[in-house]
Amino acid sequence: MDRFHRITEATNGQGNTKLLNEALYDYVTIGNNEGITLAKDHLEHLYGEANFEVLVANLFERDGTRPDWAKPYTLHTTTEGIMVAFIGLTVAYPDFYEMLGWHIEDPMIHLESILAEVKDKAHITVVLSHLGKSADEYMAKNYDIDVILGAHTHHLFERSVLVNGTLLCCCEKWGRYVGHVQLTVDKETGQVLKKDGRAIKTERLSAYSKPLSTIEMLQEESKSIMAEPVIELKEPLPIDWFKETPLASMLASALKEWCNAEVGMVNAGVLLEGLKEGIVTRGDIHRICPHPINPCALQVSGKVLREVILKARRPNMEQLEVKGLGFRGKVMGKMIYDGLEVIPDKIPGNKILLEDVLINGESLELERIYTVGTIDMFTFGYLYPELSTLSEKQYYMPELLRDVLMEMLITHNSSIKL
Repeated sequence: MDRFHRITEATNGQGNTKLLNEALYDYVTIGNNEGITLAKDHLEHLYGEANFEVLVANLFERDGTRPDWAKPYTLHTTTEGIMVAFIGLTVAYPDFYEMLGWHIEDPMIHLESILAEVKDKAHITVVLSHLGKSADEYMAKNYDIDVILGAHTHHLFERSVLVNGTLLCCCEKWGRYVGHVQLTVDKETGQVLKKDGRAIKTERLSAYSKPLSTIEMLQEESKSIMAEPVIELKEPLPIDWFKETPLASMLASALKEWCNAEVGMVNAGVLLEGLKEGIVTRGDIHRICPHPINPCALQVSGKVLREVILKARRPNMEQLEVKGLGFRGKVMGKMIYDGLEVIPDKIPGNKILLEDVLINGESLELERIYTVGTIDMFTFGYLYPELSTLSEKQYYMPELLRDVLMEMLITHNSSIKL
């Protein structure tokens, strides 16, 4: 699931479960979108109506017990008497899971113990992996596994790949492909003789299916839920990804306040569109800010903050097209601040580029530690490695950036709450 989609957002993922039921799935595992973008209560009830089993070996309650809606693995016997072990593993983000009331452990530790447990029982071992391509390759090289059904990194194997006897499979994302794996097994010995798999474009299958009434029903249900009015704007709030606008500036200010910080910092590209004058609905807010991104507070030295400011000002960073990290937009856009003023250096040819940086009216001190309210994707290493190594980071969960945006709009002095 992905809360970028309106049905998922409106139903807290319950619509996804209904569709998995319709698709006749037998087993699923969870990914980080289920695990750390849903509140604990929502995840606990996500599969209440499921007609399939949820497998995840490395997720626990804080007291060390397993969630009652999940099991680590299952043994499935085919009509020919072949025993298949299905094991579920999900990527571990300990800080995020702990904040939501869960305990997550190293998936490899649990994989090893389960493989030892099923070794003399199962003819075939299949791992449902939400660990990513590199982790799947590691498992294939180091463990005795027949098939790995991959995810997380959204990679695509149009023809499945054999690595050390393990068949690696993955079908990208968003249901654009359907996977088909075929194993040839000796019925007498249970030995696997041949492995083959491929990913088939879903659009190629449309000729063989009728529109699903469940999707149409969920679309109407979510449309009604997301039509809930939030505020009435007395004036439009446009957005420009490469300029400072009132809407982007208010979001930076809201992050500063939400995180109780000295500085608010956010890229204009997180706001996909502006808002028109008049009624603003829950759906409008989701449409302009659909990302599963959380606010966070960082303790940053003045030196590191200055480095981030310089990097953010570069044209290649402003125009960077970002994929992943929770970002569902187009480009990064201009970095917008509240409580921080950048004074450019006007000396021709000067490589320092900045004359000064003012923090709430005072010059930035390189050795001082500042509290910065921003968004979690800046801390994941790809965009700003200097922020990923900070020792003091506080993530706000399960709140998403659009929750900050909604509260900001409600308190905005040019709007009235309905």
